[in-house]
Amino acid sequence: MRVIFAGGGTGGHINPAISVADYVKSKENDFSALFIGTESGLEKQLVPNAGYDIKYIDIEGFDRRHILKNVSVVQKLLRSRSDCRRIIREFKPDCVVCTGGYVSGPVAMAAYKEGIPALIHEQNVYPGLTVKGAQKYVRYLALSFDETINFIKAKDKCVVTGNPIRSEILTADREQSRKQLGINKPFVLIFGGSLGADRINETVIAMLPMIKKNGNIKLLFGTGERNYEKISKEVEERGFSDDNIEIVPYINNMAQAMAAADIVVSRSGAITVSEIAALGKPAILIPSPNVVRNHQEQNAREFERIDAAEVISESELLPDALYDRIVQMSGDKERLEKMSQNLKKIAKTDALDRIYQLIYKMTR
Repeated sequence: MRVIFAGGGTGGHINPAISVADYVKSKENDFSALFIGTESGLEKQLVPNAGYDIKYIDIEGFDRRHILKNVSVVQKLLRSRSDCRRIIREFKPDCVVCTGGYVSGPVAMAAYKEGIPALIHEQNVYPGLTVKGAQKYVRYLALSFDETINFIKAKDKCVVTGNPIRSEILTADREQSRKQLGINKPFVLIFGGSLGADRINETVIAMLPMIKKNGNIKLLFGTGERNYEKISKEVEERGFSDDNIEIVPYINNMAQAMAAADIVVSRSGAITVSEIAALGKPAILIPSPNVVRNHQEQNAREFERIDAAEVISESELLPDALYDRIVQMSGDKERLEKMSQNLKKIAKTDALDRIYQLIYKMTR
C-alpha cells in the first residue's frame, strides 16, 4: 500500500497524519508513505524525525486582513497544485490522506485531477476553510465530532472517526500512574502547549501562593520551553516554591500525568480535548483567542454544553477565578464523576482503526 499524507503548519495537523501512518504501517506488510508539506511548518522537523520522507511545496494560507496579498497566495496555490500532481505521478499512491492546514488544499485537488481517491480529516468541531473547500475533491470527510456534520454540505461523504489518539494515552492507568508519581491528594495538571501560553503562565504564577497556602493540592505546571528559565527564577525569587508544586518546561510523561490528574487545565486544541475525553478527565479549558476561525472556543463550548468541562475565556482569566474553579471542582467528587462520565460518552478511542478502514476501502 502506497499512501501520500498531507498536513502542515502546526503539530495539530501533522501529528495526526504521523499517527495514522504509523498505524497503517503496523497493519500493512508492504507499506510506503510520502508526506507533502512546507519548509516553513513544523512538518519539516516532525516528519523526518518520525522516519518518513517528505516533499515540499510553496503554499501559504489566505490573509483575511490584507486582501490584496491574496493575489500571490492564489498564484502559489496554482503552482503548488501542479507540483502536487507531479509528486503524485512520481510516487504513484493508492490513496491520499489529508489532515488539514492549507497544504491539504492543493494536494486534495491534485489527487482528484489524477484520479486518486482521497480523504480529509477534520480535528475540530467547526471545519476549517480547507476542509470545506476540499469536499468536492475527496471521497471521505473523516470527522472528529458528530456536530461537525451540521456544517458540511457533502453529508453523504461524512464519517465520524474521532481524532487519532496516541496509544500511550489510551493505555495509561490512573491508579498506576498516581502510584508511580507518588500522588495521594487532588492532582491538577496545567499546561499551555509545547511553547507555553503567556497569559496562562502569568495567571498560574500569581496563583501559586494560593496553592501553597492551601496545602492540599498537588500541581504539575508545564510552562513551555521558551519561558521556563524566566518563570523558575521568578518563582524562586518570590518564594513560591513548595513540595506540592512542580514546574517543568515540558511534560515529557504527558500520558502518565494526564491519567493521574483529577483536573486538567489547558488550551482547547482538538487533539488535547480528544485526549481529555478519552481519559475522562474533568477540565478547565482556556481557549486560545489567536487561532483561525476561533476553533478552540468552539471546541471548548461544545464540551461545556454537555457538562464535560468548564470554560474560562482568556479575557476573564484571573488568578482568583482560576484558583476558585480548581478548589470548587476538586472538592466536589460527585461533579467530577459526572463530568468524567459525560466525557467518556463522547470519546472516540478507535479513530486510528476507523481511519485505516477508510484507507483500506479506498485502496481496494
